[in-house]
Amino acid sequence: MRAQFYSMSQFNEDRQNLKLYQIKAEEEEALTKIISEKYGIPYLDVFHMPINSDFIRILNEEDARNGELAVIQKIGRKLQIIVKNPEKAETKQVLEKISRMNYTYQLFIASHRGLEQVLKLYKTLKTLVGVSAGQITIAEEALERYKARIHNVSDIRNLLVETLQKSISEILEIIIAGALKIDASDIHIEPEEANVRIRYRLNGVLQDIISIEHKAFKFLIGRIKLISGLKLNVVERTQDGRFTIKLPTSEIEVRVSVLPGSYGENFVLRVLDPEKINLSLVDLGIRPETSEEIARQLERPSGMILAIGPTGSGKTTTLYTFLKILHTAEIKIITIEDPIEYHLPGIEQTQVNPSKDYTFALGLNSILRQDPDVILVGEIRDFETAETAIHAALTGHLVFSTLHTNDTAGTILRLVDMGIKPQIIVPAINMAISQRLMRKLCIHCKKPDAFNDHEIEMIKKELDSFPKKPRIEKPNIELKSVLIYRPGVCEQCDGTGYNGRVGVFEIVLFDETFEKLVLNNTTSESDMRKAIFAQGQITMKQDAVLRILEGITDISELKRVFG
Repeated sequence: MRAQFYSMSQFNEDRQNLKLYQIKAEEEEALTKIISEKYGIPYLDVFHMPINSDFIRILNEEDARNGELAVIQKIGRKLQIIVKNPEKAETKQVLEKISRMNYTYQLFIASHRGLEQVLKLYKTLKTLVGVSAGQITIAEEALERYKARIHNVSDIRNLLVETLQKSISEILEIIIAGALKIDASDIHIEPEEANVRIRYRLNGVLQDIISIEHKAFKFLIGRIKLISGLKLNVVERTQDGRFTIKLPTSEIEVRVSVLPGSYGENFVLRVLDPEKINLSLVDLGIRPETSEEIARQLERPSGMILAIGPTGSGKTTTLYTFLKILHTAEIKIITIEDPIEYHLPGIEQTQVNPSKDYTFALGLNSILRQDPDVILVGEIRDFETAETAIHAALTGHLVFSTLHTNDTAGTILRLVDMGIKPQIIVPAINMAISQRLMRKLCIHCKKPDAFNDHEIEMIKKELDSFPKKPRIEKPNIELKSVLIYRPGVCEQCDGTGYNGRVGVFEIVLFDETFEKLVLNNTTSESDMRKAIFAQGQITMKQDAVLRILEGITDISELKRVFG
């Protein structure tokens, strides 16, 4: 086949055609300005402003094309509408229809080519995302199209680059679809001086996706604010909102946080997939021996179970799993959260609202008058909440909550610091469970290896400090001959070497030993650790070591999570 070359004559011809097109376009816009002056209606050049497709859908495509107009902005019940000829009969008919929909409007004159450019967006609306009252509905065919093209981070990046070259109207859909496909827990949108950085949190670690221009960022944040119920004109204070992604088989909540920064507003979108809490104790990573003890504690009719750990350690997922285990028709469960992360069918969930005096403490008092059997308090932050929760646990309720301390040994001290009397802490609390999340090695590319001398010393130290009578069996192995695994590189894990996460846990049962310590005023962390050791409980770090020996995770994750 003879090669096809782009000749100089073709180049000159194309350049001449482009120049003629530009001249005609400029003439059309100039003529449109004259027409706008004739009607006394402002002229609008739609080619130099971002058009939000969410407003266009207020009118159906048939009315928009017949009336030669389009909605380009909505503020409350007032619309901004571009028209080609305000005197046209069909245009007037559509405007009357808009008035009957209880809208007011402001008209702008746009050129024919400008109007056509806006009307083209109707084509994408049929297959992309629909927005209505805080809900995004991704059409099934569009979702399948995205899924077919997205397998890893590189695919998302390539799709965004390709789309940004054509239109910025689809970037939010692609960002969300990408996060759903690769199980990202958070989307970070961070404006910098030159551009805007977009990152996903994958398996607990942030990963760069793409940088976009500030022009596209302005369009993107407008859409996010609109669908999440945030104020569009507020840019110098924090805001929080949420919206729902309606998929064919489920609904996914997205929590939005906005923080003002040096170069614009920083956005974090937390993706809350209900499928991620359809877990058993084994799915969480809790060992069988620990699961049996937890099951016994869940059978108790009263008392408190605390989940301990920093933000992002999986505490809420653990407590939700407990609720789902307990949920039956005979038990009434009420939660008070800030905010509600996952909606659980059959469970009454409430959200704190300090502006209306509905705090954890006041809300918990109200909940106690609703005759609950089980109560979930999202977090114990202060004396009032802690005191009310403890009294609820002492008066016949099973109470779940979270507490921010480093580990289970610090539980009593943290509550004492809040002002709780030590004498009532141990009788109220049944169990505290502390946890962290570690990345799992990718099963497709992990590589077998052996410990080096430094690693042997580190692992041996943890194994030697196992309790004398551990509840979880201590491995009897020769570390020099143990086969372990390290991260590899493949497409399945986007070259990171990790895929998914596993929990590591430590528990403490608040028994008579702890009660004696409290009564003797010996509640230092070292005393607590000795009591936990005497129970035969292993630490989170020791649980992590067992996961390394099982080939589930590796030494570098141990260092990242525990130092």
